[in-house]
Amino acid sequence: MRILHTSDWHLGRSFHRVSLVEAQATYLDHLVATVHAHEVDVVLVAGDVYDRAVPPLSAVELFDDALHRLAAAGVPTVMISGNHDSARRLGVGAGLIERAGIHLRTDPAHCATPVVLRDAHGDVAFYGLPYLEPALVKDVFKADRAGHEAVLTAAMARVRADLASRPDTTRSVVLAHAFVAGGEPSDSERDITVGGVAAVPAGVFDGVDYAALGHLHGCQTVTERVRYSGSPLAYSFSEAAHRKTMWLIDLDASGAIAAERVDCPVPRPLARLRGRLDTLVDDPALERHRDAWVEATLTDPVRPVEPMARLVERFPHTLSLVFEPERAPDDPLASYAQRLQGRDDQQIAEDFVAHVRAGASADEQERTVLRGAFDHVRVDDALREVNR
Repeated sequence: MRILHTSDWHLGRSFHRVSLVEAQATYLDHLVATVHAHEVDVVLVAGDVYDRAVPPLSAVELFDDALHRLAAAGVPTVMISGNHDSARRLGVGAGLIERAGIHLRTDPAHCATPVVLRDAHGDVAFYGLPYLEPALVKDVFKADRAGHEAVLTAAMARVRADLASRPDTTRSVVLAHAFVAGGEPSDSERDITVGGVAAVPAGVFDGVDYAALGHLHGCQTVTERVRYSGSPLAYSFSEAAHRKTMWLIDLDASGAIAAERVDCPVPRPLARLRGRLDTLVDDPALERHRDAWVEATLTDPVRPVEPMARLVERFPHTLSLVFEPERAPDDPLASYAQRLQGRDDQQIAEDFVAHVRAGASADEQERTVLRGAFDHVRVDDALREVNR
């Protein structure tokens, strides 16, 4: 069976206030063309179909058009909701849409009810695990605690139990939206940390032939059978070095896989430039970035006059301007952003506690209280998204 593994479409998202509607439409054209050109048997979308719970009409229209074309091609599609989607909204009409071969899996309680497709060698069971917000699904799975590993482990136990009830020749594929240890994140993914832990071990997916993951935006191989397709477009400058692709997976009669990357269209290359303003606007070696979307980090000791105007004259598609003056790390004038770079909310809060106590760090009990507060706010945000 030939599988096209995609994820993280984020329909409706912009890039530094630049609309990506046309680029996303081009990608979906490319996806449908790939289905035909490579004789794909099933398309997988591992979550984050939309960029937010209530997407703009243009995003919904793109989604609707893509589903119509896939259904017209007679190619089944299996998709799950991600942490950016409203599972309830995305799942509306799922039963009716399923008649057209579009299988939406948005209810965690049904994660062990697979979509079963057949090829010349027998059945392939596709299990859809939508994004599992631990605090919201802990009771559904009777997990011992509200953590990512606990709820995913419980969900996979149900999957394995169902798989064990099927003929031994049944091959299996799991779609999941999660941060799996060994994956490389970027700046454009929403934080899903719970209790100070975001990642789960890849071993959670042991026992299935292929795990099609979503959430991380870089295409990557965690293990031979556990892979991220990544997002089809770059959604932050941290993805400048990404090669945006989809996975073409061939699943043979024994459950062995062969994987090939299929490149996605690039609407405009990204460039992250760093240096003094005069160097950036005068260096002939940078001419190759003239048509790129540019993030410029200026290192001038003193902020230059009208830097954006000068940059745009050289690089018309400059979208982001960052100031990081050349100073020693312990310089009291070092920017606040520089001091916080690479630190998460928990670390920043603990640093604040140490600062106001003249160096006395938070103890373990206080760190637990801070962690609980951050988890509460994040879960509250998730609930607001669900109920919108």
